[in-house]
Amino acid sequence: MKVTRIAHSDRLNPGKYAALAEQARRLGQVRSAVWQRHGSVAGAGLTDRQVRDRWLADGTHQRFQVLANAWEETVRDAMTNIAANRAAAKVAVREAIRRHTSDPAEQKRLFTLLRADRWAEDRYLARQMRKHRKRGKNHTHDQIVVRADQHNTRADKHGRLWLAIPSLHLRRLVKIPLNTTVAPTGTLRLVLRDGRVEIHYQIDPAAMPTSQRPCGTSTVGVDKGYTEALTDSDGVHHGTGLGALLTAESDRIKERNRRRATLRSIANSAATRGNFAKSERIRRHNLGTAKRDRQAAKHRARVRTEIFTAVHAVVDKASTVVAEDLTKTFAGRKPLGKDMNRRLAGWTKGVTAEALKNVSERRGSVLVHVNAAYTSQVCSGCGAFGDRSGDRLHCTVCGVVWQADVNAAINVLQRHGDPDTTLHTPYRAVKQILQARANRHRTRLPVQDSSQAPAGRRANYPNRSVTSGK
Repeated sequence: MKVTRIAHSDRLNPGKYAALAEQARRLGQVRSAVWQRHGSVAGAGLTDRQVRDRWLADGTHQRFQVLANAWEETVRDAMTNIAANRAAAKVAVREAIRRHTSDPAEQKRLFTLLRADRWAEDRYLARQMRKHRKRGKNHTHDQIVVRADQHNTRADKHGRLWLAIPSLHLRRLVKIPLNTTVAPTGTLRLVLRDGRVEIHYQIDPAAMPTSQRPCGTSTVGVDKGYTEALTDSDGVHHGTGLGALLTAESDRIKERNRRRATLRSIANSAATRGNFAKSERIRRHNLGTAKRDRQAAKHRARVRTEIFTAVHAVVDKASTVVAEDLTKTFAGRKPLGKDMNRRLAGWTKGVTAEALKNVSERRGSVLVHVNAAYTSQVCSGCGAFGDRSGDRLHCTVCGVVWQADVNAAINVLQRHGDPDTTLHTPYRAVKQILQARANRHRTRLPVQDSSQAPAGRRANYPNRSVTSGK
């Protein structure tokens, strides 16, 4: 696993930026051609080397007017993106195969074809891939990929670091001043934004200070949240500033869009009256995207910092972190207001999933995904379904009021090692299992399966996190 670091250009000459922008535009055409020709079924099983050889044979590469190393690296990068697009679809197709047939031999045959990228040979697999894989299209025209042996760095007499990369012309380099004294290494990805260049490169995470921090020794369940990033099964909230951060940004965007809509209406009215000069001035000076993009990038950075800090705090005390799979999509059935829908739309569960995975790998802890169906609706004490109201869960059977996130985190931890509710158990089956267990608990019948948490684990949940339901 590698960690991405970003350096920035420092007071880059406008002429150099224009030359880089032209190179990125031409390489964007290369990406578009790769997606158009090989992003469909016809490109299944092809490698970037095979695409390169085809383009060299038919002369396709000549129409882009860029150096060979530049377009070859762009082809490789685009083919990697296409492969990732197909891999995401294969996850859903594997689930469809399990529902389609229970014959082990047939499942093995379909899985083998899917893994070998020969799914186009089977009509059922081809149909499922068309259903679950959306045809991609290139929208990237501001990036340059530079191979590791095609760039170099040098510091001037003032200690300023300069990065030299190939230009559009052979044996001519574009030298970019950097705002760091750490030289980027390996393959570089240059992203051009608003007159600045971002240099993305990867480093070994073992060299990072946070990777040297040891993980804890306990097993902890965590529940994602909106007000706080994570709540663990010990009742501790981590990343408590996340909710305020997301709410403030959502409300700011709402007000900004309201003002922009007013200005857009004024510009349209001016254009209707024939005052095109006024309309153009408003669009140029008041409806641009440069400031909006800078603010969005700053907000994303703050959110990532809050979430990664919360995950580090969890790993500080856990050698095993039990969590739900946040990469899966979910849809709530409860209708919400427009403001809440807007805030949840900006909710960063993808960042939380990334943080849990990366931090656990770097610091040596184990991340275990469990089936989280109904963990926020079931009492972790007796297993009965309770009444959820805000951040409280009232159990009508045992009369206890839980803090909802703490209760969910305990339920997530109890799912660890549960043989009945595996990660892929359908939620309807999970509900039946939970109701059956609750009925046995109410009738005081002995539990005959091995899915309940051990007595030692249940003892770790004292009633300090609950209040009496009086």
